[in-house]
Formats: sequence, C-alpha cells, structure tokens
Amino acid sequence: MIALVTVVDVLAPSDVHLGPFLVAAPAITASFAGPWITAVIGAVAVLAQTAMVRGSVTDLNHTFQISALVLISVFVTVFAHLREVHEKEMIQLRSVAETAQQVVLRPLRERIGPLRIASMYLSAVAEAQIGGDLYAAARTAQGTRLIIGDVRGKGLEAVGEAALVLGAFRAAARHVGELPELVAYLEEAVASDLDDADIPAKEIGDQNERFVTAAVLDIPDHEPELHIISCGHPPPLLIRGHHVLPLEVELPAPPLGLAELLHPNVATETFAYAPGDTLLLYTDGVLEARDGSGAFYPLQERIATFPGAGPHDLLRHLHSDLLAHAAGGVLGDDAAMVAIQRVQ
Repeated sequence: MIALVTVVDVLAPSDVHLGPFLVAAPAITASFAGPWITAVIGAVAVLAQTAMVRGSVTDLNHTFQISALVLISVFVTVFAHLREVHEKEMIQLRSVAETAQQVVLRPLRERIGPLRIASMYLSAVAEAQIGGDLYAAARTAQGTRLIIGDVRGKGLEAVGEAALVLGAFRAAARHVGELPELVAYLEEAVASDLDDADIPAKEIGDQNERFVTAAVLDIPDHEPELHIISCGHPPPLLIRGHHVLPLEVELPAPPLGLAELLHPNVATETFAYAPGDTLLLYTDGVLEARDGSGAFYPLQERIATFPGAGPHDLLRHLHSDLLAHAAGGVLGDDAAMVAIQRVQ
C-alpha cells in the first residue's frame, strides 16, 4: 500500500497529494499485527510521506501532514499493544478454564457392562464462554449410573460448580441404594456449597439464581429398562430403529440447588430400554444452537434422518451437523452429548 501510494503520487500531477492515504497502512496493520510491526509500518509510512514532499519539508501543510501521520502511527501502535495484551489474557483465561474442565470431565469408558458409551464436549468459541456442562458414569453392583447436567453460568465459577456435582456423584453413586436418595445427596451438596459461599450483598440476587439442571439415570444390567430422575433437564432421546422418542418424565424434580424453595417429592420413573436401543443425553447448548435465521437446532428431527450405527458414529454425525447448522459454525454455548447403546 505504501509503495503503491508513493508511486502514484510521484506520477500524479504536482497539484495532487496522496500522502494522507498513507495513514491507512499503520491503521490496517494494527488490526492484525503486534505493536512492533505496526510501529515499523508507521515509520516506513512517515519516511514515504517525507520523501513525497514536493518543495520544503518545513512547509506548514507538509509539517501538519507528517505530524498527523506520526501521531496516528503512535496511537495505533499503542492500540496494537493493548489488543495483544488483551488477547494473551483471554487465551490464558480460556486455557486455564479448559484445563480445569478437562480435569473435571474425565473421559467415559467406551464399554461399561452391557453398554457401549460415547461422549463429546463442544466448547463455545466465544471468549471466556467455558461453561459448566458435566457428565459422568459409575458402575454399581446392579448396573450403571449416569449423570448429565448443566450449571447456570459461565467461566471458572461454573467449572467449579460442575466439579462439586461430579465429585458428589462419584462419591455416592456406588453406595447410595435408591435413585431419589442419590439425587437428595446431590441436592444437599449443591445447597451446602451455596450456603457456605461468601457472596457480597450486591450479588445475593444472582446467588439465588444459581442452580444445576441434571438428569440422573440408573440402567440395570439384567433388565431391559432404565430409571431416571430429571431435575429440570432436557429429556433424553431414545433411538429405537427409525423412531426417536423423548423420555418425558411426568413429575420432574427442580434443578439442584432449588429444592429448598419448592420442597418437591422426587420420584423415579421407568422406561423400556431394550438391547439395540440407543439413548442420547445432551445439554441445552445443543438445542440452543441457532442458524443464520435464528432457528434452533432441530435435534430430534436430525437424529431421525441418521441411518443408524454405533454411539461414536452418532456423535460424529451430530457434531458435524450441529456445527453446519450453527451460524458461522460457532456455538453460542457449550454443548455436551453422551450416547449410550445397550448391546445385550
């Protein structure tokens, strides 16, 4: 750009001055390069501006043009420095959050008892939008217990809340006999954490809105069924042949952390789950993915068009299809999915 402006100015008539166009060079550079490169481009632009002067450099008009270019070059160099510092801070923040999340979300085993399992976590691309989506599985004497959940909020605080829920689930899933007792244990863990938190007075309103939606499942090894308690979470989808059935519970429990306000009667509900069936657990980040027109992702309809294969193939299909649906291939919220196929 600098070379082009300089050549055109030299070839142009003497009463045509293109020097002011040189300010675009450092300004554009600052949008993508660091401060050092921006400063070098600004210096080259100033030298080119000086070389293009016809007559005395001390002429008032030329002096103002050169001075303005110097000032703007300094300004955009400072801007480039601040942008670079901000980007480094955001990269570090996201790296810390993703590392914490990877520690919290341990990979699920591909085979547990009669179940084949695949899991996937998709992070939103937006800066610092690491969420509190969670999932885990635990083996019991009679079968397998699973949880999927979503903490309200973002960032490291949400990751910490997810770690609390997962820690409580892993500690109690193998030892607590009935599913309502397990949910009560999780509720107590979340409620106790909220009570113990040191929250400033101005944030009390937000504190009252902290909660975790979750679905807790118990899948026996030797019975073609599953038991579920939904704590305000989107219903799992049961894939049986070419049919997709949402497992809507009749009496959903409130999200974890809100039971004290609602005093619910938590009840287990049972659904058929035969060999060959596949169960999909997911968080609302999947449903809330929007396309360019603002339409939500039609999860149930898209699964119905899937030809059918193992849980890993299903999640790979949904992963590519979800990103293709999302505007610009960018999710607005984190999304987690767990596919579970009963093989016997």
